[in-house]
Amino acid sequence: MSVLTEFAMFPTDKGESVSEYVSRIIKMFKESDISYELTPMGTVFETDTIEEATQIITNAYKLLEPDCNRVYTTIKMDIRKNKNNRIKQKIESIKKKIGNVNTSLE
Repeated sequence: MSVLTEFAMFPTDKGESVSEYVSRIIKMFKESDISYELTPMGTVFETDTIEEATQIITNAYKLLEPDCNRVYTTIKMDIRKNKNNRIKQKIESIKKKIGNVNTSLE
């Protein structure tokens, strides 16, 4: 199974710029073996189960909980049986149909 999750999580009580807090969550991904992609509006990651995906979101919240009184989160999931590595496959499917597309800011 493939669980593609797109989420954004940030405190709403820390002013206009919250990259210091979002960076904590991205560091968690960097230090793990979770397949992820940072976008300007959130992070996409892929797991094998819903339980793994929700645990990652819980872990992300725990990084903000100690010093954030209010945290905003959006979550979208695409769950598909008998597939994996969909983060890359979904982009490649579009490229096959229309050619190169912008997929990151780098």
